[in-house]
Amino acid sequence: MKAFFASLALLASLSLAAPTLADTFGTGANTFSVDFVTIGDPGNSGDLTGSPYNGGAVAYEYRIGKYEISEDAIDKANALSALEGNPLGITHDGRGANKPATSISWFEAARFVNWLNTSTGGMPAYKFDINGDFQLWEPGDAGYDPNNRYRNSQAQYVLPSAHEWYKAAYFDPVTDTYFDYPTGSDTVPDGIDFVGDPVFDAVYRDPDANAQPNDISNVGVLSPFGTAGQGGNVFEWLETAFDLVNDLPGKQRGLRGGGWTSTSSVLQALNSGIGTLPAFTSDKAGFRVLHIPEPSSLALTAFGALSLAGVRRSGRRGCHL
Repeated sequence: MKAFFASLALLASLSLAAPTLADTFGTGANTFSVDFVTIGDPGNSGDLTGSPYNGGAVAYEYRIGKYEISEDAIDKANALSALEGNPLGITHDGRGANKPATSISWFEAARFVNWLNTSTGGMPAYKFDINGDFQLWEPGDAGYDPNNRYRNSQAQYVLPSAHEWYKAAYFDPVTDTYFDYPTGSDTVPDGIDFVGDPVFDAVYRDPDANAQPNDISNVGVLSPFGTAGQGGNVFEWLETAFDLVNDLPGKQRGLRGGGWTSTSSVLQALNSGIGTLPAFTSDKAGFRVLHIPEPSSLALTAFGALSLAGVRRSGRRGCHL
């Protein structure tokens, strides 16, 4: 019976999901793809009862990675960048090619995203100086955006902002409302009931946990837009500073979504996640990539018209790895 209802939930989420389109990077044996789903309904209202306040209000259409970035993608980008004479040198935990790449700092995730841009002839999203130190974009720089000095407005591949990530996880474009969990539901998702549990809605402790995260494509029920694993499996880096103001290079960045050892409360929309320094690494933290098809200088904190649509929530709760 448990498997039957899990299957129904999965079919319901797939019926609402946007089509998946893959972008291909690299050459030869080091070719890899990143699957993206389109996050439409631009100008949607934000969620007034989650965290951040008015979360998920985004004025433009974008695409977000369906899955967390895998170890395989990092390994192939490392190999190609070395051949190009500018090695990324990103290190990660070694669990398997299809496992999410973890123990990667925000800076390393930003360099990987920069390589996605430059290897396809685009503008890097994030500015690093000659010593490899992260810097803010300045008014004289092409693509400077005064509303977000972390991200270059001419870049196409970026890390998700707090609002972009939130919308992809919790917003339902059919009903224009927000769910409590990134499984398209206000009900606590079924997690890992025992080690090796094969039937689940999300990969988290419920009450047991597996010894490691699952493969990126085996993480349970999709969000209404069709993203996988925004709740559980591994925490995910956000581009945005934890206080939501991208004005200093060394500020704490946000990590959201929970990991395979988290409790269900960490997966909730009202849970603010973790703020930690961008050099921080954890075997429970990875990232996913966002793609903006038509770069613009729209403020990434753009808010849609205020609305009371969405479920009632209260409070702002933190969590820990």
